[in-house]
Amino acid sequence: MDLDFSGLFAMQGMLFLIMILGLILKKRGMIKNGGKELLTDLVINVTLPASILKSFQMEFNHQILISCMVITVVAVLIQVGSYFLGMVLYPGFSDDRKKVLQYATICSNAGILGNPIAEGIFGGLGLLYASIYVIPQRVFMWSVGLTYFTEAPDKKTLVKKVATHPCIVTVVIGFIIMITQIQLPLFLTQTIKSVAGANTFLAMMLVGTILADVPLKTLLEKATLYYCFVRLIFIPFLVFAGCRLGGVDALVTGVSVTLSGMPAASVTAVMASKYGKDEVFATKCVVLSTILSMITVPIWCVFLN
Repeated sequence: MDLDFSGLFAMQGMLFLIMILGLILKKRGMIKNGGKELLTDLVINVTLPASILKSFQMEFNHQILISCMVITVVAVLIQVGSYFLGMVLYPGFSDDRKKVLQYATICSNAGILGNPIAEGIFGGLGLLYASIYVIPQRVFMWSVGLTYFTEAPDKKTLVKKVATHPCIVTVVIGFIIMITQIQLPLFLTQTIKSVAGANTFLAMMLVGTILADVPLKTLLEKATLYYCFVRLIFIPFLVFAGCRLGGVDALVTGVSVTLSGMPAASVTAVMASKYGKDEVFATKCVVLSTILSMITVPIWCVFLN
């Protein structure tokens, strides 16, 4: 297997440039606090739902169903395992930080980085597996993940708030479209693609505006380094060991390990900002894990090869 890391470095470089742009605009006063709140609302309520809907618009037939059953099972097990890891790995953290860490443990940036990296390193079949892999993650991040941030006086109210969240509604609609293979009108498809195309830009711009108020020397602290170890090394190691013990196909193993070792999702900082958690700490986790992933992801790929 010939390894090509150009896709990985190109995507990581793009994310950093957009983040730096947001930082510069915030520093120069072009984006004020009200602008940051607007960016947050746009991502959560508009561009992110469109991106989710776009991700479900794929061919889905019997042959693909059979060939992707293994990657689906592996992806679900990874999400369940990450959920339980989040329950036990962060004792002693404040509630705000613990919620951020738990969300960032079940939710990586595989949704943004996964497809181009999987295609660049593992080819066309890798791209197909990656597209299926991120579906359970999207379901978890907008169901279990929302409960980390959403507070309610009782479980019934909490379930209602989570079930009516724009991203959850979009996941349900997306599943229906994917399974039934409904063909949406061309103008609607193009609208969804155009709005979804702005999601990465707006999300990383928001991360940059938050980072503008963070002293860069504070990125390296015990908590962020500990999280990066969990996200970039410990979780993919567990996935690799589990796939080997389970006799999983080498390509499925490669895609699963690589995507499980992606950095924290940029939406982690968005959610922390939206729901009043520790957005500065969330931003540190996103930025530092993204920087370090430029080292760890290629190492994992060479190891798998």
